[in-house]
Amino acid sequence: MAEVDFRALFDAAPAALALLSPELVFVAVNRAYERLLGRTREEIVGRNIFEVFPGGSSGEGVEVLRASLERALAGGEDEADTLMLQRYDIEVPGSPEASEERYWSVTSCPLLDDEGAVRGVIVRKQEVTSFIDRMRGNGRSAFFEAGLMHAAAVEAQLFSQTGELQEVNRRLRSSEAQEREISEGLREMVRRQRQAVADTSHDLRGPVTGLQVRLEDALADPDADPRGILQAALHDAERLGDIIGDLLELARLEAGTSAPTEPVDLAHLVRGELARRDLKTAVTTHLDPGIVAEGSPIRLARLVGNLLANAERHARSRMEVSLTAEDGQAVLEVVDDGPGIPDADKEKVFARFFRRPDARIGDPGGSGLGLPISRQIAEAHGGTLHAADRADGASGARLVLRLPLHRL
Repeated sequence: MAEVDFRALFDAAPAALALLSPELVFVAVNRAYERLLGRTREEIVGRNIFEVFPGGSSGEGVEVLRASLERALAGGEDEADTLMLQRYDIEVPGSPEASEERYWSVTSCPLLDDEGAVRGVIVRKQEVTSFIDRMRGNGRSAFFEAGLMHAAAVEAQLFSQTGELQEVNRRLRSSEAQEREISEGLREMVRRQRQAVADTSHDLRGPVTGLQVRLEDALADPDADPRGILQAALHDAERLGDIIGDLLELARLEAGTSAPTEPVDLAHLVRGELARRDLKTAVTTHLDPGIVAEGSPIRLARLVGNLLANAERHARSRMEVSLTAEDGQAVLEVVDDGPGIPDADKEKVFARFFRRPDARIGDPGGSGLGLPISRQIAEAHGGTLHAADRADGASGARLVLRLPLHRL
């Protein structure tokens, strides 16, 4: 099979072609382009297109051509941009101060590499000045005035239709971009739903299987201890209830379901959550008084409870809880002295059902929904929740909650 010399093919093409870099600098032009523009490639290559062709004294076409080239560079594959009729004056060779009126049809196509990245733009120019001149008449006709008026009307119509076509093209590009964005969003939504269903099925399978096994054992062994079986079955049922409750809460939060709000004394709320929990870990607290946020007491209590449960699950011996006010925000920090959260997982821990290996070992029954729910609650209250390293540099995790202060 014969090899094709694309450089020679480009140079011999009958259409006037130029290759521009993403910075709109000439990289190459073919012979037809040299003839059409009356410039040698030595005068063109290596210079910006608008330096070589500044647009003449009128400057009418510069911004239009620039916008067309930028659209081609930004569009990607199959995103050619066409100016069907555009005035762009050219300087008279040898007379830099003089320019002549010229009309062009210009098509700009992105040049892509093997990975689909835009590496430049190929410009095809076709001059239509002679057509415009013929439409205007040569001045020798007996009906010169009428012909000139007719030509002017045709010219105006051509320009008007060109503008309309360009606007249609712009709208089509915008619609295509929106369609791609919506399509990508739908694909991502379907992917997340499938992943959520798979993860939920995986987490529900454990307690459901436990219930089934215990009931089968009870039926197979009439002498089995019914109290022990019922206690184990109750534990599995409670586990199922917790998972379903978490999923329902996530659904409510993502649907934007509102809850009654009121001023919440955060120090009082934190003390209540600490007192309610049967903590096996030593806890140090520093809670500034008088820090109040506007929110749902039930949801904020759940958020704080989740943070305390997460810290207790990972702590070796100690937890620290602090509450301060900073820059118009309440700042709650929950710190543990456990293994900490690797940088690569600091965002992953807020994804549904994500559980680090140490969490699966320390608490096999965990669902991986506590921190995602906590972040959703924080964001629903106009706040943030993120994982950070301990301020003292010691090992352990540090979860930082920020909520807007209640304004009187």
